[in-house]
Amino acid sequence: MRFALDSSHEDFASSIDALLAKSDMPAVIRAWSAGDTGPGLKVWQRLAEIGLGGLLVGEDHDGVGADAVDLVVAVEQLGRHAVPGPVVDTVAVAPVLLAAAAPDRLPALTSGALATVAAAPDVPFAVDADIADLVLHVDGSAVSVGTPGQPRESVDPARRLFPVSAGESLGEADFGAAFDLGALATAAQLQGLGRTLLERTTEYAQQRRQFGRAIGSFQAVKHHLAEVAVALEMARPLLHGAALSVRDGLPQASRDVSAAKVACGDAAYRAARTALQVHGAIGYTREHDLSLWLTKVRALVTAWGTPDVHRARIVDALEAS
Repeated sequence: MRFALDSSHEDFASSIDALLAKSDMPAVIRAWSAGDTGPGLKVWQRLAEIGLGGLLVGEDHDGVGADAVDLVVAVEQLGRHAVPGPVVDTVAVAPVLLAAAAPDRLPALTSGALATVAAAPDVPFAVDADIADLVLHVDGSAVSVGTPGQPRESVDPARRLFPVSAGESLGEADFGAAFDLGALATAAQLQGLGRTLLERTTEYAQQRRQFGRAIGSFQAVKHHLAEVAVALEMARPLLHGAALSVRDGLPQASRDVSAAKVACGDAAYRAARTALQVHGAIGYTREHDLSLWLTKVRALVTAWGTPDVHRARIVDALEAS
């Protein structure tokens, strides 16, 4: 199986990266955390203009009609820049649910509407339901318009969580397929977050000096950074392989998605721990930009299925084969 991305994927990733690099994301994230979502919503509108909101929406509903590989490419870039908001719900999950339950609502996504999803027990809280244009509640296969309750605290201040109760019924959809895409997109986010943490920590290790030398020249620091690089690189083919399995509708797709979620989560968590260790305590202070990536990793490791849930899915799939 070939995992190399083609030029169209690389160009797509570069266009998203360039857009977000111009957006002063640390300032956008801090504003979002403080309740000022205006700058972040402007970023989302620009992303919609290049087709991100309608990435998985069919062309017959004004979407791009892309596949799971395109999804992974795009969401990894959103992870690299720690874009706030209901990323996975809007780009990956809502299009699948609405395509089956309420296709007339799909054009809103292509125009830049944000969506969020709650589906107990797997996804008990909806992300940023207070600002989402469409809140969905899923119970089994039943999809309804959701009504958000009181917000709950999250380890990531830029990721507000809301319980949701069911309202107007929209129809039915295959939540299993939607869950797989949600977990796959979360894995891509984690891969992107881990990459940024590694890059920033490597740069910091080359600049910070102790005992007259850059700390990056010390063997122990080199080893820690190398272990992070290896973990991220080993997770990448699992991520792309899972995207191919989902795209092609292979019977092992759910297993492959779970393997990718576990691997990317472990790699990103290793990157976060190493980043904090190399930067020292300052890396976890809210004043330091690194904290914006650290807290998002901690939140996403358990989002769309905890590591235990996904490991259990892998074991079940292997025992059934």
